[in-house]
Amino acid sequence: MLSIIGPNGAGKTTLLRCISELLKPSQGEIMFEGQSILNLPPHKIANLGITHCPEGRRPFPDLTVKDNLLMGGLRLGKSALQERLAYVYQLFPILKEREAQLVGTMSGGQQQMVSIGRALMTNPKLLMLDEPSIGLAPKVVDEIFEQIENIKRSGVTILLVEQNVDVALKVSDEVAILDHGRISFSGSAGNLLKDTRLREVYLGI
Repeated sequence: MLSIIGPNGAGKTTLLRCISELLKPSQGEIMFEGQSILNLPPHKIANLGITHCPEGRRPFPDLTVKDNLLMGGLRLGKSALQERLAYVYQLFPILKEREAQLVGTMSGGQQQMVSIGRALMTNPKLLMLDEPSIGLAPKVVDEIFEQIENIKRSGVTILLVEQNVDVALKVSDEVAILDHGRISFSGSAGNLLKDTRLREVYLGI
């Protein structure tokens, strides 16, 4: 798990949108598993195993929990679809309990679980999470990040954009600090936490 942290306007969300080809980078290259994905359309990037869970949750509010999840697994066969659904329900049991509920009537934390679950239905190789803690109570944040750690342990590579620096550093292996579109620090999350000088320079803590 690599966390991208930095101030508002640093380019964190833009980075994820460029990887997903929702935005066109003005220069440079984007490589995935040894091949360039620059200029591939978004659906082909998704087919490679890159899944983007955007900021602000964005579930389908007028669909049920189950239908939201099934939307994430449209490319899967029947057997694989049921396996992924069982996996998501194992991570977030509340979604199984509420599978017939319209997502628009759920709490913010539950909607975030739906959004992450929908992303996991694609069986991703790379899961990009954009601000999964935004607007959520601390207890809910802890619950969601506990499951994000479980996702990481299952073998999924995670690229996390997160304003909650403390939470991000605790769960990440590596961290990069983005400032005005440039990487100002890249290294071990543990080293950044331990080094007082680095924390003061890059995090102000």
